[in-house]
Formats: sequence, structure tokens, C-alpha cells
Amino acid sequence: MTRRLISSGSTFEQEIGYSRAVVDGEWVFVSGTTGFDYATMTIRDGVVEQAEQCLLNIGAALAEAGASFKDVVRVNYVLPRAEDFPACWPVLRRYFGECRPAAMMISAGLADPRMKIEIEVTARKRV
Repeated sequence: MTRRLISSGSTFEQEIGYSRAVVDGEWVFVSGTTGFDYATMTIRDGVVEQAEQCLLNIGAALAEAGASFKDVVRVNYVLPRAEDFPACWPVLRRYFGECRPAAMMISAGLADPRMKIEIEVTARKRV
């Protein structure tokens, strides 16, 4: 079994010391991912827009790992304001509606006050 680290190029990965994702055999663990556009290190204001960017970032990490959203078995959502979560559901359903992973939502503070959502996924590549 091989372990492979995946980077998005985010400055956070270097500063904090983590990988966007880790591939370990058939498993893909994608770190908590926020709504930053890692190419420009900018973030939009709205929670729905941030949720969409989170999923674009996660999709890129999954693709690099040889997986896709269809392979996601677990998803965790963290939002500072629980009442913002329902607004994100249409976006989340678009990405997870078919695979319907096990899920959990936590309301907690995030590292930067501009962040309105953070999403973490675990996928198992189909062999």
C-alpha cells in the first residue's frame, strides 16, 4: 500500500503543515476545505458561494487522487452559524445527491472570520 500526499497549493498547507488530501491505498482523506479560491487566495462573502468553492476544491483533490464525488462515503460540515446550513443544501445535493454519504454538521468557529463553511470528506476508490 502506498501513501501519497496531495497539495492544492494553498498557503495554509505550508504554513500549518498539512496536505489537502492523503491517499492511502483505496482510501482518500480530504482535509477540511474552506471556500478560498486557492489560486488567488481570495474568498467570497456568501455561504452558498463558499460552499460551491469548497466543493470545487474538494473535487480537484479527489480527481488528483483518482476518485470522484461518487466515491465519497463520509462528509463533515462545519459552520459557525447553524442557521446558514439550509441555504447550502441545494449545492450539497448537486454534489452528493447520488452517492448520499454518511454526514454530520457541526456548528463551531472557524480559523478565519471570513470563513462561513468548511467541508471534509472521506472517499474510497472503487477498484
